[in-house]
Amino acid sequence: MMKLRLERKYLKETYTIGHLFIDDKYFCDILEHAVRKVEIPQKTAIDYGTYNIIIVNSPKFQIQVPLLQNVPRQHSIEIHKGNTIADSKGCLLAGKNTMVGRLTESTITFNNLMMTIKNETDLSIEIV
Repeated sequence: MMKLRLERKYLKETYTIGHLFIDDKYFCDILEHAVRKVEIPQKTAIDYGTYNIIIVNSPKFQIQVPLLQNVPRQHSIEIHKGNTIADSKGCLLAGKNTMVGRLTESTITFNNLMMTIKNETDLSIEIV
């Protein structure tokens, strides 16, 4: 079993930056929507908790991506590449947080993530 953990670090008004760990080792940064008390569809971070992950073919990107299962009030929550919050409709974006409020090196980071987890059959992510 491989465990991913997303530690939310910087909770801003319009976005959140966190650190993604794989089996307790830092892997990359994650950009997602803001944690909000009142949900705004496709602009609110997913609930804290633990979610199983399966690898699926993304209809939007036409590549394999990690898909979080059974996310309350949301569907099709993927981990994929992207540089700004405009690249997400609720999904988690993987990259390096080298600029305020955005990611760089997203494509290479996402590709490295997929190489690391693609053969795992028992995956989960804890969001804390």
